[in-house]
Amino acid sequence: MSETTCHMSISLDGFVAGPDQSQDDPLGKRGKELHAWHMGDPRATEANTTAAGWLMRPRGAYVMGRNMFGPIRGEWDGDWQGWWGAEPPYHAPVYVLTHHAREPLELEGGTTFHFVTGGFDAAYALARETAGDDGVDIAGGASTVRQALAAGVVDELTLDIAPVLLGAGERIFDGVASFGFEPVEVLHSPLATHIRYRRAG
Repeated sequence: MSETTCHMSISLDGFVAGPDQSQDDPLGKRGKELHAWHMGDPRATEANTTAAGWLMRPRGAYVMGRNMFGPIRGEWDGDWQGWWGAEPPYHAPVYVLTHHAREPLELEGGTTFHFVTGGFDAAYALARETAGDDGVDIAGGASTVRQALAAGVVDELTLDIAPVLLGAGERIFDGVASFGFEPVEVLHSPLATHIRYRRAG
């Protein structure tokens, strides 16, 4: 059965990225602190390895916001190809929400970025059609996840709750009227508490 997933690292005060995102700070100021659990911290445990497996499991297609794809605003800089180098980790079509049209960008390893100007619903419909039974992942960032939650399309939501207070940045639950999920698995480590939720009912 085709399902839609979303997996986000989040601070104790609800931020998934710090303030002032830029090319030098793609996750915002102090945003990397949310991701120590899968970025080589020596305190990482088996729980973190298991959660990283959840994060990296293959999906049939992805939806992400323009802010996650890169720091470019306004018209496209044709040289920008994303944060991930010549071979991004997706290995599947990625539908990027944007207000500025751009030709698809095909990179190594099976990742092609498609730039969608018709809004979240249009990008999600394309992702569902492409993914088939392999499912869709809502890759981020915060605004895209908020739209997916508001649309009620997420079947499984995983939160990696880092013991960090950022104080400012980007939230995923602002304006989301109800949660509608129940926890089905919890893993603990010094770096994060990983909670896997399924849509209730």
